[in-house]
Amino acid sequence: MGDYTFASPRIAVEDSYDAIYERFYKEGVTDGLPIVPPTEERVGRMVAASGRRPDEVVAAEVPPRRAPATVEKIAVNAVMAGCAPEYMPVLIAAAQAMADLDLNLYGVTTSTSPAALLLVINGPIRRKLDVNCSSGCFGPGWRANATIGRTVRFIQLNIGGAVPGSVSKSTQGSPGRYTMCVGEFEEQSPWEPLHVERGFKKEDSTVTVFSAASTISYLDSHSKSAKSSLTMLSHCMDMVGSNNMLFAVGEVLVVMCPDHARLLARDGYSKQDVRRALFELTQWRPLDHWAPEYHDQLRKQPGRVIDGRVALTQKPEDFVFVIAGGPGGYHSTFVPSWGESLSVTRKIEEA
Repeated sequence: MGDYTFASPRIAVEDSYDAIYERFYKEGVTDGLPIVPPTEERVGRMVAASGRRPDEVVAAEVPPRRAPATVEKIAVNAVMAGCAPEYMPVLIAAAQAMADLDLNLYGVTTSTSPAALLLVINGPIRRKLDVNCSSGCFGPGWRANATIGRTVRFIQLNIGGAVPGSVSKSTQGSPGRYTMCVGEFEEQSPWEPLHVERGFKKEDSTVTVFSAASTISYLDSHSKSAKSSLTMLSHCMDMVGSNNMLFAVGEVLVVMCPDHARLLARDGYSKQDVRRALFELTQWRPLDHWAPEYHDQLRKQPGRVIDGRVALTQKPEDFVFVIAGGPGGYHSTFVPSWGESLSVTRKIEEA
């Protein structure tokens, strides 16, 4: 296990799982689901797998509490979530991304929005950890996807202080707040993967953190051309009630199935071509699709209303694409964001 001195307080509980679960639930440090008791032995194995000291600070401030995330604190939450020790490097990189100011975790957490953190894992570590990138990648059924995403929520709660109700003001919450983690199906993508787009090497492993307001499935099984496919996709995006449509800030994410991506690539579209096409296609929404009470607010946003029509985003680069999912079915997922938040990618440094 290693010769470690742990800083976390010890607690005495009855020698039963039920007592431990009830104690942790009453103290508000779980998500309501059963947890794995974070014994010193289990936490020690997690720390050892990270290759770091337990007291090493890997993220100086995790909002909204702005508390430091140490290796030990991450390990405790990882044990409770059911992680395998080899997931620790992913979780450390995720914690670093969460603390990045571009993500604006303070705003994401304290908003009345249902926004949750969505993780995308790229690179060779996907195969090493058996991260699901194919059929059913949003779950359930894969330990890595389920428990890595769940740990991120525990980090928000137990390090960042995102207590539902008193700090986290979400009106309704979201199932994504239990866990939301997928891998990019790089082997089935006709384009370069997300992490390569963002300047990393293909052989690097990375984790990207998005603020996901929701997931919206769209089915397009009849399009035979890129133009038709993109027209269908654009109409899935222009919901007048989303934060993006109301404020035209932040990114929008498309988790595109391989079949949809191949159709676009077959017609000669690069990712940048798709971005430009969607940027044009999502500027058509008539102002009168909003109730009159919203018109003045939309007009006050610089360049937002042009010839009586309202744009979804400010620029083509606001569209982010990840390829994931299984063959057949022609189902993809549109993910609007919380708004004033940009996704953050961090390299995973394996021990």
